[in-house]
Amino acid sequence: MFHVALYQPEIPPNTGNIIRLCANTGSTLHLIHPLGFSLAQKQLRRAGLDYHDLAVVREHADLEAFLAASGDGRLLACTTRGGIDYSTVRYRSGDRLLFGPETRGLPRELLQEIPPSRLLRIPMYPGNRSLNLSNAVAVVLYEAWRQLGFSGAAGVSRSPP
Repeated sequence: MFHVALYQPEIPPNTGNIIRLCANTGSTLHLIHPLGFSLAQKQLRRAGLDYHDLAVVREHADLEAFLAASGDGRLLACTTRGGIDYSTVRYRSGDRLLFGPETRGLPRELLQEIPPSRLLRIPMYPGNRSLNLSNAVAVVLYEAWRQLGFSGAAGVSRSPP
């Protein structure tokens, strides 16, 4: 379905929430090192509840390792520096959705390597810095999945637009 990639995540409860989100959407979660916490931390386990066994979580030493291991889907970076409204993108199965660390976002050097048409932004009121990471992932991932008609979801009788 989709690949959600967290680049150097720092806050365990956010990652735990995203583990649960990925389990519920059939998405693979990729954690790009270094992590700001241990995967064994109590806060991470609590936020992910019992979804750890239902989620596909992969770890990667760096961005290059993630790119090599995650297939050839489009890389779409979600950033406050992006110019494309996330809701205007036509998502495809296999897309790789990249999110930066909570306190600093994706590095400028990394963003310069991605075409501007793939730098997505979630609209916010002026003067606000950013959304919580797990909320941002949920907003983008559910829009992408909605566009695919919630493919694979139980009890959904919609077809893609």
